[in-house]
Amino acid sequence: MKFKGKAFKYGDNVNTDEIIPARYLNSSDPEWLAAHCMEDIDADFVKAKKKGDIIAARKNFGCGSSREHAPIAIKAAGISCVIADTFARIFYRNAINIGLPIIECPKAAADIEAGDAVEVDLAKGSIKNQRSGHTFKFEPMPPFAQEIIAAGGLMKYVMNKMKKEAKK
Repeated sequence: MKFKGKAFKYGDNVNTDEIIPARYLNSSDPEWLAAHCMEDIDADFVKAKKKGDIIAARKNFGCGSSREHAPIAIKAAGISCVIADTFARIFYRNAINIGLPIIECPKAAADIEAGDAVEVDLAKGSIKNQRSGHTFKFEPMPPFAQEIIAAGGLMKYVMNKMKKEAKK
């Protein structure tokens, strides 16, 4: 899987309440969540983002509560992937479960600035920042995690597996 988009840049400890404020958790509708994604930390995000754009952040992205709403809001907003130094473990798992690619690559996260054009090759484990000209390597996700993301999330992955098994 390859992605190319403009980067939105955030710092350390972006928590799930900043990704999708708790006042919007009365719905699990992805479009509703996307309309309010990042609004408390970046009021212009929803208007400025385009399908395929990328979020880059520093340490501990997705910390806070274990709500699935946070990665759902990001994915529904059209963000193709999130690059950070590190992720909160529950956010990391929730992101894979809903089919949002996330990449731990501290050097790329440090190099990327807001507005940079960034290219990601998930299978090869590479990130290229067009502005700086730097290419960064990261450890690709294991094949099963890439399959879950390619399927659009864990539920779709399991449903596809069940359909294949039923045909045998």
